[in-house]
Amino acid sequence: MDDIRLRLPEEIPHLRRYARTLVSNPDEADDLVQECLERALSRASQWDPNKGIRSWLFGIMHNNFVSAIRKRKRHSELQRRYPEEDRIYANYEHHCELDRVHLAVNKLPPDQRAVLNLVAVSGLSYEETSEVLSIPVGTVRSRLSRAREGLRSLLSATPADVESDKEYHDGHRRSA
Repeated sequence: MDDIRLRLPEEIPHLRRYARTLVSNPDEADDLVQECLERALSRASQWDPNKGIRSWLFGIMHNNFVSAIRKRKRHSELQRRYPEEDRIYANYEHHCELDRVHLAVNKLPPDQRAVLNLVAVSGLSYEETSEVLSIPVGTVRSRLSRAREGLRSLLSATPADVESDKEYHDGHRRSA
C-alpha cells in the first residue's frame, strides 16, 4: 500500500493527459483522474507490483469512463470540444492545423480513438493497451491501423470540407 501511495503522484500528469483525451472538458477530466486515484487507493491490494502501475491506472480510468458513458447515455459529451480559452497556440496557422487534427480524431469511432490515444498519445505498448481495454493484442493492432487510416483520409480533406463539417456538427450539438 505504501509503495502505491509513493508511485501515484508521478502518474498524475499521465492520467490527466489520458483523461483529456477521453473527455474534452478540463473539469470532467480532473474528476475522472480523481475517481481513478480514489479507486486505485481503495483497491491497492488488486495491483500486481510485477506489472506496470500506469497501465493498471489507465485500465481503472478507462472502466470509470465507460461506466459514466453508460449512465449518461449521451454521446455528445464525447464530442464536445476543448474550451477556446484553454488553448494556447504559437500562431494562427498552428492553431488551425491542431484544430483540424482534433476534429479528425473526434470523428473516429470511440474504440479506434481509445486505442490511438493510448498508443500514440500516452505511449503505452500494444500489450499494455490490450490489458487496459481488455481486448486481444491483434484487435489493438487492427483498431490502431484503422484509426491511422481514418485520420489519413480525414486529414486529406480540404480545410473547407472540415470547416463546413465542423459548422454542421457545432450547430447539431447546439440544437440537440
